Amino acid sequence: MSGVGTGVDLFRALHRARLPHEPLVLPGPWDAASARAFADAGFPALATPSAGVAASLGYADGETPADEMFAAVARIVRAVDVPVSADVEGGYGLAPKELVERLGEAGAVGCNLEDSRGGVLLEPRAHADRLAEVRDAAGGRLFVNARIDTFLRGVTDPARTIERAALYVAAGADCVYPIGAPVAVLPLLRAGIQGPVNVFADLDAGPSPAELGELGATRVTFGPGLHRRADAAVREIAGRLRP
Repeated sequence: MSGVGTGVDLFRALHRARLPHEPLVLPGPWDAASARAFADAGFPALATPSAGVAASLGYADGETPADEMFAAVARIVRAVDVPVSADVEGGYGLAPKELVERLGEAGAVGCNLEDSRGGVLLEPRAHADRLAEVRDAAGGRLFVNARIDTFLRGVTDPARTIERAALYVAAGADCVYPIGAPVAVLPLLRAGIQGPVNVFADLDAGPSPAELGELGATRVTFGPGLHRRADAAVREIAGRLRP
């Protein structure tokens, strides 16, 4: 990358003026080799999945020490010439200024920040305040993707998701990510949310990225799905190698 500032500008530009059937597709690399594979395939940007990185480092999802996560992100960034956004879960308890500094040191142009902890949704206004502090600390040099965990935590009323999205966008989030949202409610979410919307794509079921774009996705990510598919392939090969 020619610099984090330039990378952030490019990353933001990739989210603008997307045609409905052409959402921004962001594969999730878990190490340098997978990042090179995705970049070589022509994807213009990447977004690391915390669960995939955790598995590659030998940890369960949510248990990766912050230092190891940032080091893994830095290796991925060094391996490619496209912008990389990092899933940093809830921010590892770091103050906004330190979180922004650690992401900058790793070379990430953006981050995911989730709004639940220990399986419990955070108070949305307090979380919006934290997002605003992160944006202020970054001074525009970080693309903030605010994950909304309502559907994961059993809050199925789309209005609650839209309310959180409005708070997070007002706080300066560049994109919101209603993870786990049922496909049927995506058009409603799209109509009620200002700005880009990140939607999760299931590799094994559900609509394609293009179809998700038609339903309202600005960008599409895969969580740990790509790593799990690769892991399954390695296990199948391992099984064939046994005498």
